[in-house]
Amino acid sequence: MSVLAVADHRRGELRGVSFELLTAGRELADAMDTELHAAVVSGDTDGFADELNRAGVDHVHAVEHGAEFNHDVYVQAVAALAGDLDAAVVLTPNSVNGLDYAPAVATRTGRTYVSDAIGLDHGDTLEVTREMYGSKVETTMEVSDGPYVVSIRGAEWPAAEGVGDAEISTFDADIDEDAIGATVNGFEEVGGGDVDIADAEFLVSVGRGIEEEENIALIEALAETTGATLSSSRPIVDNGWLAKNRQVGQSGKQVTPDVYLAVGISGAVQHVAGMKGADTIIAVNTDPNAPIFDIADYGIVGDLFDVVPALIEEFGGEAPSV
Repeated sequence: MSVLAVADHRRGELRGVSFELLTAGRELADAMDTELHAAVVSGDTDGFADELNRAGVDHVHAVEHGAEFNHDVYVQAVAALAGDLDAAVVLTPNSVNGLDYAPAVATRTGRTYVSDAIGLDHGDTLEVTREMYGSKVETTMEVSDGPYVVSIRGAEWPAAEGVGDAEISTFDADIDEDAIGATVNGFEEVGGGDVDIADAEFLVSVGRGIEEEENIALIEALAETTGATLSSSRPIVDNGWLAKNRQVGQSGKQVTPDVYLAVGISGAVQHVAGMKGADTIIAVNTDPNAPIFDIADYGIVGDLFDVVPALIEEFGGEAPSV
């Protein structure tokens, strides 16, 4: 019996949730008194395996097959590895890729599938904490029918750190080439690639509270004055007011800046999932009951059209007329 955490990568880099999976997996393995195995499928498996060798990982398994994610390869490889290891729990990210293959792995191997976990424990059975009703309620449920495949939400566990002493090996998965359908031939950045908000240390993010497209200039001025990078919630992108590469959230980018200033953002679960890993969160909203204040370190209840000009002036800038 073991716990198996399957890493996530894209375009030659392991995604941050891969290291959060290791933390969640180590905690669960300790509760079950078993070993934690990590796996990486495709890509630079040698380099990725070395990166996954962090404190608390007992074994790292590399499956060499192709450069990028492929549904059919992942389903076959993860199912085979889980069976070989007798994995009681297979952990995957609640990401686009994870949600693609995890249910298929569960079906193929006869495992119970649970998605979007924000907490895990194991006593006599697996206990999974999830959010319900638009993240207004947390509920912990016992899942009695194991073994399991569980996808975890990003930014809920800290990333595993340190250098481990895991055994690293190549797993020879018997991949049926005839069962592989579509393959990835390349990537195209959507909405322009002038900036990568995932690399920013300070983000000023704007939401639907800005009301009109011409008012975006006010937030742009705040970002310029404070030396921040401009980002947004999904409604701003859907309206065409900012490019897609500025979007934070489950359907955008996951960001972990030092400071995240949310202006006119209510704090829907889809947005919060992309930014709750920020070191310091500051929120500006007229609604004192806005969900964003539940995770904010500092909050200002006020009209952004009063607050933002005052902030710009405080930092030595000049607020535009809107």
